[in-house]
Amino acid sequence: MKISRRIFSTALAASLAMPLLVETGWASDKVVRIGYQKYGTLVLLKGKGLLEEKLAKIGYTVTWTEFPAGPQLLEALNVGAVDFGTTGETPPIFAQAAGAPLIYVAHEPPAARGEAILVPKDSPIKTVADLKGKTVALNKGSNVHFLLVKALEEAGLKYTDIKTTFLPPADGRAAFEQGAVDAWVIWDPFQAAAEVAIEARELRNGEGIVPNHQFYLGARPFVEGNPEAVDVVIEAVAAIDEWAKANTAAAAAELAPSVGIPEDVLAVALERQSYGIKAIDESVIKQQQSIADTFFDLGLIPNRISIADVVRKGGA
Repeated sequence: MKISRRIFSTALAASLAMPLLVETGWASDKVVRIGYQKYGTLVLLKGKGLLEEKLAKIGYTVTWTEFPAGPQLLEALNVGAVDFGTTGETPPIFAQAAGAPLIYVAHEPPAARGEAILVPKDSPIKTVADLKGKTVALNKGSNVHFLLVKALEEAGLKYTDIKTTFLPPADGRAAFEQGAVDAWVIWDPFQAAAEVAIEARELRNGEGIVPNHQFYLGARPFVEGNPEAVDVVIEAVAAIDEWAKANTAAAAAELAPSVGIPEDVLAVALERQSYGIKAIDESVIKQQQSIADTFFDLGLIPNRISIADVVRKGGA
């Protein structure tokens, strides 16, 4: 069965899971509007107040808006509600295909163990090949979408050999626990939480089949109009990155209240995370292009896109 190319339209058209606290229209009054997810470097940066200090020196302020996942964050960027944010490797591909004016600014090294296909501990499913005809939950357009595609390919299955149900992390976890789906493709820290709390079993992580990069992205009008502010944001992220790498336990303790996941579970996720923000190089562009081409061939995006066309010139 051929997948309709209209499938892409819902990836970025879905309603945001919470009301935006900012007005739309790209900022022109020296405000950096950052979109962040519940877990990650930007949460630590927000908590420490380091960015506010650095931006104040060049006359900027900052606002923060939380999103449940990358696709929702980039929808906000698309409509001019945020200027900058971080997502996995798949959301910007869907966003670019839908016409979002985004720019890749920098990336984190691969963290292939930080996402996985999970099944209940007592599930009869033992291999990815056993997913044929089964129902798999995932957040559409997130990194795990590509992991699922590549894991199925490795197992000799087609994307159309399974049934998918598209759910954000909280709803995915509920469906998984209730037995409404056979497998769940998810990322850390939700992955670590499921493995510890309900003993979910890992069927396949990303090692050897997907890189699982994290990207820092900006709206083109903002990035091109505020280069100094973008540089300051990247410098602040790099500083927090370095601290988190050397202080995993402390980072877990700081994240726990906002994420709502115990420190010991977050420590597991942080150990699987990668650190060291870097400029976008040719190898990363090539990897992203491969993902984009794969999604076009599957009919998940409506047109071929060029990653090289949306990379910030001059590096991070």
